[in-house]
Formats: sequence, C-alpha cells, structure tokens
Amino acid sequence: MEAETSWTNYPYSYITYAPEAESYSEQSDDETKVETFSMDSLLPDDLLERILSFLPIASIFRAGSVCKRWNDIVSSRRFLWNFSNNSVSQRPWYFMFTSTDDPSGYAYDPIIRKWYSFDLPCIETSNWFVASSCGLVCFMDNDCRNKIYVSNPITRQWRRLIEPPGHRSTDYTAMSTSVNRVVNQANRSYSVSIVKSKQVPGNFFQWDLSIHLYSSETMTWTTSVTDVLTGWRGGDESVICDGVLYFLIYSTGGSDHRHGLIASKLSSSMGSSSSSGILMRSFIPMPCSLTCGRLMNLKERLVVVGGIGKHDRPDIIKGIGIWVLKGKEWQEMARMPQRFFQGFGEFDDVFASSGTDDLVYIQSYGSPALLTFDMNLKYWRWSQKCPVTKKFPLQLFTGFCFEPRLEIAP
Repeated sequence: MEAETSWTNYPYSYITYAPEAESYSEQSDDETKVETFSMDSLLPDDLLERILSFLPIASIFRAGSVCKRWNDIVSSRRFLWNFSNNSVSQRPWYFMFTSTDDPSGYAYDPIIRKWYSFDLPCIETSNWFVASSCGLVCFMDNDCRNKIYVSNPITRQWRRLIEPPGHRSTDYTAMSTSVNRVVNQANRSYSVSIVKSKQVPGNFFQWDLSIHLYSSETMTWTTSVTDVLTGWRGGDESVICDGVLYFLIYSTGGSDHRHGLIASKLSSSMGSSSSSGILMRSFIPMPCSLTCGRLMNLKERLVVVGGIGKHDRPDIIKGIGIWVLKGKEWQEMARMPQRFFQGFGEFDDVFASSGTDDLVYIQSYGSPALLTFDMNLKYWRWSQKCPVTKKFPLQLFTGFCFEPRLEIAP
C-alpha cells in the first residue's frame, strides 16, 4: 500500500467529472452487435448513493470524478449528511505536525491505514492552540491569543471569530470547542471556551482565572466566571463534554497531586459570576499522581489519558493509563502494555494525546510513532508508519485528532 498521498490533489471544492463514456461498442465478429454497459446504470440513485456512502472519505473525491451522475450524488446535501452520519465510513483522523517552524504535516486515516500530505487552513505555526469537535477545528495564535479561527479542515472553509474579552497577556490559556450534534440540523451551532489564568502580582500561590464563552448563534463572547485560585493555577488542557466545561488545574505547592480537575456547567455559567472559591467547589482529584493529563470527549464521556508517575519520583513516567469519569469517580479503562510503552523508545513525562468517538491517539513528542487505542474493543495498535523521519535530535512532533466531515461548516 502506498505510504502517503497528497491530499491537495483532491480538494472537495474543485471536484470535476469526466465525460460519460460510450454506453455500447460495436464488434464486427459475425456482424453481431454486442451491447455493453456499466453495472451502476442498473442501480437507482438512492441505492448507488448508499453504496458510495461506505467509501473512505478520500475516495469520495475520486468518485466525484467518475461521471456527472456520481458527481451530482456525492455533491448533494443529502449525501453529505448520510455519509457523515455513516459510522462505518469514517473514524477520527490524526494530524501530525512534522515541523516546529510551520504547520505542515500529515493526516492519518485509520480505516485504510494511510497517511496524506495535508495542509491546514488558517494556522500559521505548529505551536498554536488547537481544539476540535464534530468536524470543526479551532485554532488560536500562541502570541497575542486574539486570533481565533473555526474551520473545517476537509472542505477548507473557515471563519475568524471576534477577539475574546479579558487580558491578552495571560500566563496560561486553555481552549475547547463543542458542536451541537443534533442530526439533520441545517446549521449546527457551536461554542468555544477560553480559560485564562494569570498570576496575581507578587503572589505565586494565587492566580486570577476567568472563563469566556463564545456562541455561534449570537456571535458574541460572554465572561461567565472570574475567580481567584489559591495553591492552583490554570493550564492548557480543557474540553467540553455533555454541557460541562472541564479543565485541568496545576498545583503551585501544598498538594499531594500535581493535577486537579474543575467542572463548570455551561448552562449555569451563562450569567457572569465573580466569587472567590466558587470554582474549587467543583474540584475533582485525579485518579493518581500524573506526570501529565490529556482531556478528551469520547461520546460525551470525559476521558483522561495520563502519564503515571513513579511512587518515589512522581515527575518520572513509568506508564500510561486511561480513565473515564463516572460522576466524580474515575474508572480505569486501560493501561498501556509495556511492550507498547517501550516501543516509543525514550518517552518524556509529557506527551501528546487526543481522541474522539471510541478512538484514542497517543504520540511521543520525540518521534513520529503513533499508537491507537480502541475504547470499545480494548485494542492497542500502532498506526501505519508515518512517511516523515526524524532529521535532527531535537526535532519535535505533535498533533491532534479531528473528525473528517463534509457537511459541516463554521
């Protein structure tokens, strides 16, 4: 199988179709005319549409080039909806950045186990903040943190959001997004959250924290919560899951664990609230001492993938675990077998991990090796080898997971 293909050869907005071939040919043997025809001409449109909906998403672009009939089918609104809601035809992709200077990289399709050379819209450097939900991907610059884009990386449609409120010069920022998954909704609404954390001047143990929410329906930002944390600060990990915003907080001293979790209901956060200690009322301790934690929404379940620290050296990673939050209790789903953990080679205490649906991706910053875990089948598997190779010792790799969808627009 070919290792990688340039995705830019198949931009959806530029589908073209070839002229239809002759439906018959004439042969002179015994002066007998033999009529030949395409089998798909016997199929009604709805049946052909259903068959095409089981193709991998990359094949949809090629299918639109076969003939006018196929192009009309795969370009129709009904097909786009049916295709995107066909769980057999798609699984979340993983985009891997392969350069620290620009956002170039490759996208991995786990169904056909193939990498595509892939260009992302909007993003300028690989260290931008990234969050995804239901086919939409948000990008925010890592400098002024005032440029925020919402895009569909498959169709390359995008929109820039107005600048969020609050100070630009925050010490830590976490971004997340959530798309309304109501089926057959013509224009799905979405929300974006920004959690800003800034140290109180002259006080290392106190941090100002604020939550800002954007609604695509009103196209406005609201500041829902402002609070002061003592002994904890915000970070860069957050996710929206089943109407609740979850974000990690990090101990600044005095806690046995390095991480904690805050849960803030979005429905009750629409009105502005400013009260010291209000956020810590929803504090949830982590399942164990973690070197790092990665939050993700898997079918409206909050999942954390974390590096398990050693008992005597909690900052040294000894393994990786996966947990699901049940109420306020953590249920361990899996631990990475040592053969996979060792297969990464040298593994730092922090790593990249993201996921959606039932699939979790795990990647070391030090190499392009990519490991997948199926939450439903409880199955670990290496991805097909990425076509990029490490060119120098300090080269870093990172990435994010997103759903490949054709019907959704920002």
